[in-house]
Amino acid sequence: MTKIPAAYSAARIANRIKALGRELSRACNRRRLDVVVTMDRGFMFTADLIRQIDAPVVLHFVREDVRDVQQDGATRREVFFTGRHGDSTPEFSALKGRDVLLVDAVLESGVTQDFLLRRIGESKPRSLRLAVLLDKPSRRRVSLEPDYFAFQTASNKLWTGYGLAAPNGTGCNRQDLTGASKVAGQRKRRTDRRRSGKKRIS
Repeated sequence: MTKIPAAYSAARIANRIKALGRELSRACNRRRLDVVVTMDRGFMFTADLIRQIDAPVVLHFVREDVRDVQQDGATRREVFFTGRHGDSTPEFSALKGRDVLLVDAVLESGVTQDFLLRRIGESKPRSLRLAVLLDKPSRRRVSLEPDYFAFQTASNKLWTGYGLAAPNGTGCNRQDLTGASKVAGQRKRRTDRRRSGKKRIS
């Protein structure tokens, strides 16, 4: 069994992204590449990745919007996507006939990325690929694999740094990635709440 490292150094991340950039440059063959970026997590990975691509790049931004939706008297949580200007349905028609790369930070269940790929695919791009910083295949809920990934890791890891924030919102500006088990992270948050005297509202 391959041991999952507890951290990826800034140098190791940079080397992997250079390698991904070379792969994408060969795939593009100097043709224009339209890159769809999922905000907020994917911005740092995307910024470094596109600087390694030897081709004209056009950026498009989408953002996850998690909402509680009422249906038949029950509440369920759904994920919507908004465009650069907050429009509720990002416009992908400009991607028709283009080479498109969807970039995200983490691929775990694959549900949100699969939804976005289907939406982008409706515009009939010439090619459509997915690149992620971290691939967590063990909890995949859809038949989806990334075309490019920097690292493959266990689903029980919570990663902080390099654009990914800790549960308290900090740490995304670090240049490395540090992983801790989700169980340990949950235990620490419960301890912090007890120390602060705050109760969790469910």
